[in-house]
Amino acid sequence: MPNMKIYVDRSLPEQSHLKIEAALVPLSKLLCERLDVNIDACQFAVIPVYAMANLPAVNLELFLLPKAERTRQKLMDLAREIQQLVGDAAITQVAVRISQLDPATFIALK
Repeated sequence: MPNMKIYVDRSLPEQSHLKIEAALVPLSKLLCERLDVNIDACQFAVIPVYAMANLPAVNLELFLLPKAERTRQKLMDLAREIQQLVGDAAITQVAVRISQLDPATFIALK
């Protein structure tokens, strides 16, 4: 159940916003492959924000449920791949954060 939120600074050029939107398809494929999930389990949101000038213009948060095969190293590698893919699209610095949720307290209604 990967839940991804991409916060994009409104001040980026329109081309960057369009390229980030276009990157959602390869990004979803990457997540499905690396996390061994079906696209139906994923949720994506691109959210325009007013970012501070000294911070990355694109911030990406990925929340997911833990699995034994989702080791710290594998998630670090995934974060780097995401950072590269979205950074190439946005042509700017991208911060990536991955958090694993507590399955005992996580609730999702779809």
